[in-house]
Amino acid sequence: MSYQPFRTLKGVVGGYIGYPIAERREQRSVTPKVHELERHYALPMAQRRQIALRRLSEILQLAGAKVPYYRDLFREKQFDPASVLDDPARLEALPYLTKDIIREQGERLYSRPLAELRHHACKTGGSTGLSCTIFYDQEAADYSSAVTRYARLRAGRRAWRSELHFACRFPDAVVPQWPSREDFKCFANNRSNIFFDRIDDVGLEEVWRTLQLRKPYLVHAHPSTIYALACYIERKYGPSKTFEVFESSGELLEPHMREVIGRALQCRVIDRYGLAELGVMAYEVDGHEAGFQIFESEGWPENRAQPEHSDGARELVFTGFRNHLMPLIRYATGDLAEVVERDNGFFLTNVVGRIHDVVPINGVAHPTHHIQDMLDHRVGGIQEFQIDLRTEPPTLRIVSEPWANQDDTLGKLRVFWGEAFKVEFVGHDGLVRVGQRAKFRHVVTG
Repeated sequence: MSYQPFRTLKGVVGGYIGYPIAERREQRSVTPKVHELERHYALPMAQRRQIALRRLSEILQLAGAKVPYYRDLFREKQFDPASVLDDPARLEALPYLTKDIIREQGERLYSRPLAELRHHACKTGGSTGLSCTIFYDQEAADYSSAVTRYARLRAGRRAWRSELHFACRFPDAVVPQWPSREDFKCFANNRSNIFFDRIDDVGLEEVWRTLQLRKPYLVHAHPSTIYALACYIERKYGPSKTFEVFESSGELLEPHMREVIGRALQCRVIDRYGLAELGVMAYEVDGHEAGFQIFESEGWPENRAQPEHSDGARELVFTGFRNHLMPLIRYATGDLAEVVERDNGFFLTNVVGRIHDVVPINGVAHPTHHIQDMLDHRVGGIQEFQIDLRTEPPTLRIVSEPWANQDDTLGKLRVFWGEAFKVEFVGHDGLVRVGQRAKFRHVVTG
């Protein structure tokens, strides 16, 4: 099935026959919701905004009537959920919802006991604080899947065009006997997985050969992984093409990563913003130049000022519309970005990373993007960096450009920051990966 026309035939059969069968077997309703999203985003923004305000009012009314935590909160604040229809700023009367509150309140955040309905548990990654578990009802889970499918349709990923997902290979993982439920799921979605456990030259060469064999249309992975691959391919083979679209997820896609990935792998680079608590909430549906569009059909976006950030960075806040089992009202995501309303939609700008990515240097707190600017524009010759706060002093791990001189790099670092860091020069495989999904973080704290 790696060769044409069999690859396209497999995609057509999977997408138009296998997927409807999978929906029925799993008792899911995703395809009608994809069509609903297509109709919604064909409307002018003024009309879409009114729909979003109506959905905001409806989820607030549901929460105030059925969720114990919000019922008490609304009574205390004398808050009228219908008032946001006239002025969404009235939402500011309510406090922000945080992971600490979610863990503290527990079942008081449910509209119904979990035993009464089909539900899905989703654990947050813990990248912006201690993790917690969010429970989705079936309708919310189906909408989450529909948004992902709709976004990829906007990126040109039709049923006959395959996608490939990167995943970590764990040494104790048991490979189920073929055919498994996952095999049928991949067939129905015209998807395959690539499992890797190393991103040194040997591991990256294995990944590259797999990509050459499968030739997917879209690749979904953490940007740090594809960036490491791009650096390797550019160094060993020069610019090479084996897929059309790279969809970034799970980490901050930084400008220098976008540039190198697009240049070395000759692909379109598309960013998306999603989180376990709400699903995919923003996507570059019309490409990078058109902006990072927020799906206002799925939630109402806000910003929260962060006084500890002198550069004016603000936290991203969402109120989700779809999850009637566990509504999240004014949920503070822990991510920094600016919400901008334009004539054609809501958009994210100035996405700079995570709140906890603040590093003390000689007793002074510095945001990670300030450190990156220093490394890029004052030190130079650095592909990637990571700061490990678990050591004393903190360890600064650096992946150098092939042409860089390590002694020159070390000398410049000492000029700027003295002995604030213990410096280690490593390959991409020497960077610490965090959590079960092995995400890259510029700052390692635990």
